[in-house]
Amino acid sequence: MNKIKFMLFTIAVGASSLFGGVYNVDASHTNVAFSVKHMMISTVNGEFRKFNGSFELDDKTNNLIALKGEMDVESINTNIAKRDAHLKSDEIFNAQMYPKVTFVLDRVQGDKAYGKLTIKGITKDVEFDHEFGGTITDPWGKKRAGLSLSGKIDRRDYGVTWNQALEAGGVVVSEIVKLNIEIQGILKAEDDF
Repeated sequence: MNKIKFMLFTIAVGASSLFGGVYNVDASHTNVAFSVKHMMISTVNGEFRKFNGSFELDDKTNNLIALKGEMDVESINTNIAKRDAHLKSDEIFNAQMYPKVTFVLDRVQGDKAYGKLTIKGITKDVEFDHEFGGTITDPWGKKRAGLSLSGKIDRRDYGVTWNQALEAGGVVVSEIVKLNIEIQGILKAEDDF
């Protein structure tokens, strides 16, 4: 019986290590979203529709050890064309001068991920809640992994300061922006390197 348990353990450890390596972000199954309070009473949601990135899992533990991503500011979408144009303008993100938002992971500790977020050429340390979704082999034989990051930033830290005061008090747009990123990646084949 002990031999059988040992064999099952060996198979399980071996199987988990099969998913270590570098993954390319699968844009069709990934969402880079944000939300912000509007007029102090409701929440406006948005996303970046164009982005790319990759992440790496440890060969033995499947722990996240590297992650980098780049979002195209011109692809920002809140489902209102006029608002999207304002977000891309020099009053907010200034997409012409700063076309990309980037994130690079520094480290993961437990369920926290720490890294550097760059917006409008300003880089700040950020902390995200991190959840590893697991790994699978899809029906076409591709190895996939999923993870999520969520947190919040103060947009003023990145020079995104536009706002308007409300007559009744408060402001049109909250300074705090919530980020919610759901990532699925496909393991890079050796011939992709």
